[in-house]
Amino acid sequence: MKTDKKSDKGKNVLLTIVLIFLIASTFYAIYMFFQAPSGSSEHEGVRMKSDYVVMALQSIIGGVMIFLPIKLQDKFDIYIPNIIEIIYIIFLFAAIYLGEIQNFYYIFPFWDTLLHFLSAGMLGATGFLLVNLLTGIEKLNLRLSPSFVSFFAFCFAVMVGAIWEIIEFLGDGIMDGNMQKYKTYEGTVLLGRVALKDTMQDLIVDSLGSLFIVLLGYFYLKRKSKSKTNLT
Repeated sequence: MKTDKKSDKGKNVLLTIVLIFLIASTFYAIYMFFQAPSGSSEHEGVRMKSDYVVMALQSIIGGVMIFLPIKLQDKFDIYIPNIIEIIYIIFLFAAIYLGEIQNFYYIFPFWDTLLHFLSAGMLGATGFLLVNLLTGIEKLNLRLSPSFVSFFAFCFAVMVGAIWEIIEFLGDGIMDGNMQKYKTYEGTVLLGRVALKDTMQDLIVDSLGSLFIVLLGYFYLKRKSKSKTNLT
């Protein structure tokens, strides 16, 4: 398998830097847990013990998940393009370190929407890679049309986005958090469409982001399919 050594080196350097930030964030969150007050915050951006628990868990999960592409390549003997791995690492850094640790979610109101769009696009590309993995297994002998491959990639991306919203819902219930923004920082529980706004906005952005990448993938596969037909 031919790889770009220069790109590999840059990816590994980026992975190391982000991993160091995540490990440092874990220790920072643990230290701040013992300094922060208990209960609910009455002011936006003021962190309580529960916030640092979430921060520590996210940093630990991020530190584990950063190795996921490498593990998948080793276990299933597949090739994940370096550009997708680099985008994945940058996403983890932007979501966990910048978003949670540096409070970008509060400093920049559009930060969460931007990350959902990027992650949806990345998941859409992952859907194409999964189909490529399946069609590469000789025993299955699959011959799939560009339309079906694109449909699968879109459904995969939206499904993961929906699962993430479920995780946020469960996390809010178990740890009394506010990842789904269903209440104000004064503790007032929102009602009706206002309470659903954050969740539905995330799902809509997930759908648009994945659709954008899937359409690009569809036209690429369509053009590739026509080229093969013309050659034969």
